[in-house]
Amino acid sequence: MASPNIPSTRQKNRPFQLLLFFAAAVVIFSMLRGSLQPSEKIQNDEFDKYLAEGKIESIEIGDTEIIGKFSTTGTSARQPKAPKTFRVGYRAEMLEKLIDNIQASPVPVKWTFAQPQWLMPLLSWIVPLVIMIVFFYFVFLRNVKNGPGGMLMSFGRSKHKMHGKEQIKITFNDVAGIEEAKEEVAEIIEFLKHPKKFQKIGGRIPRGVLLVGPPGCGKTLLAKAIAGQASVPFFSISGSDFVEMFVGVGASRVRDLFQTAKENSPCIIFLDEIDAIGKKRGPGFVSGGHDEREQTLNAILVEMDGFDTNDQVIVMAATNRGDILDKALTRPGRFDRQVFVPLPDVNGRTAILKIHARKVKMGPDVDLERIARGTPMFSGADLEAIINEAAIAATMNNKDFVEMEDLEEARDKVRWGRQKRSRSVDQIDKKLTAFHEAGHTLIQSMLKDADPLHKVSIIPRGPYGGATFSLPEKDRTHYTKKYCMAQLQVCFGGRIAEELFCDDVSSGAQADIQMATSIAREMVQTWGMSETVGLIDLSNKPQEYIGMGGNEYSQKTAEIIDNEVKKIIDSAYNLARGILESNKDKLQAIADALLKYESLDASEVKIILEGGTLSKATVGDLLKAEQQKQAAAVPPPVPTEETKNNEQKTENT
Repeated sequence: MASPNIPSTRQKNRPFQLLLFFAAAVVIFSMLRGSLQPSEKIQNDEFDKYLAEGKIESIEIGDTEIIGKFSTTGTSARQPKAPKTFRVGYRAEMLEKLIDNIQASPVPVKWTFAQPQWLMPLLSWIVPLVIMIVFFYFVFLRNVKNGPGGMLMSFGRSKHKMHGKEQIKITFNDVAGIEEAKEEVAEIIEFLKHPKKFQKIGGRIPRGVLLVGPPGCGKTLLAKAIAGQASVPFFSISGSDFVEMFVGVGASRVRDLFQTAKENSPCIIFLDEIDAIGKKRGPGFVSGGHDEREQTLNAILVEMDGFDTNDQVIVMAATNRGDILDKALTRPGRFDRQVFVPLPDVNGRTAILKIHARKVKMGPDVDLERIARGTPMFSGADLEAIINEAAIAATMNNKDFVEMEDLEEARDKVRWGRQKRSRSVDQIDKKLTAFHEAGHTLIQSMLKDADPLHKVSIIPRGPYGGATFSLPEKDRTHYTKKYCMAQLQVCFGGRIAEELFCDDVSSGAQADIQMATSIAREMVQTWGMSETVGLIDLSNKPQEYIGMGGNEYSQKTAEIIDNEVKKIIDSAYNLARGILESNKDKLQAIADALLKYESLDASEVKIILEGGTLSKATVGDLLKAEQQKQAAAVPPPVPTEETKNNEQKTENT
């Protein structure tokens, strides 16, 4: 990119371009000027008539055509706006008679023989050729010469983005929740800063580092932080940027990228979403683009093998699917260091929230640790979205800082969607939703193996008519059988409550049934929690090659799996039904409170289960208070003269 103070090459050449096009326009206009002038085509007898009447002023005799000009009287006598010139054809044998008629005209006529023309015919084919050459140069050849901005040869150039070491402001202080990954890449930073230290002993630093992890966990951020911590240039490109519509472009771009990186070493090359070009190679039914992808992958493998110890170029790549990468890509000598970037735990989420909260004004009641506890399986990107959504909500409510209620609403919005208070809900549907959520709430509150209750709401949110939120006390890395059975009972609590109190069932349990089926199937096929199936892995593994799908077990085993899944689900359903049937009064109390208040937190549910009563404003009270607040904010009308006179008449009366 050209500097703002220095005119670019295109700006420097613009006056020359304008001058060139202006000259070409003048030449073309001069060539066409004669043909653009209006002239009248007349016959020979008309020409003889005008000549005899003295209406012709001058004549130019060519080889096969006569071009003449009418006199002023001749033009006005014909028509006021008639052409002033005329053209008439003749043959060579008519020339002698023609000259006699001219000389016999009553009015003297100027006549000459036309001079032979050679310039205009020459220009008529040279000028278009020159214009075509100039156009081709400025549109094509100049772009080729300009390099990466060109139109043709730039297809083979890399589309990477280069960030200089002074442009990267991200360091390890801006990365949290992945402490083990930061420790694992610390030696790379040391190599980029002090390469002679490693050369002295003879150790070889890993040439490639593969960052593997779920989306939004900070793989790209970690790569930038390494470059910022080491203060080296950072080349970033996506895997899909290598492959274009032309064959061989991907490999050419790979060579161009690595050549540029070697010229700017020490540096870091970051290949984002490398699975776009690094998938396993093997037999398949795909061709064309598949072959182009393999050529690109081969070019990457060759370039990484071509590194010397002194090149000081570290190649980093990120992917969400490390299991589908080609083995030649992950072998020692290429991407020989794989760093797993996991979802953050509760301490990591707290640290991430604190980093993003630096830019936002937080209120005194904000408890980021509580938000971190309530966001299990959230990525760093999700946590950033929570802080941002809370800041937006506080701004829309004209607050001076973000409060705890803004953060909790933002968390629920990111997970479940926005509240839909304006949706018109039928009373029958509202009652059905209240008992459904009350069933979830009661079972989750009474089972010690389930996650603690956080709050329950029947306000529509996203695709759901209501939701029951839990607040895990810790991150679970292992799922016990008791915990899974408790989760199954919580899932069925809503459907059972509908059966007991509404005399009907609804489609609201769709998501619960899907979750319960998934948990039960994992218990049987993957986690070995079925005595009948035993400790056998019967999960459906993805196949490496196309056309090799299907299960790795027999039809009889599939029937056994289905029976065991049904057995576990029926057992959890019966246990949950027994809890609700023996606590109908508590279930009724929770449902009534939901119909009255629409949202309850864990402490309020506890009061209801202990037989107490709630003393907080209802939804109607809150709406009435909001309307009064808005009415008070409207200033009273300014009295006019007419209003004052009416008031005076009233007092006199």
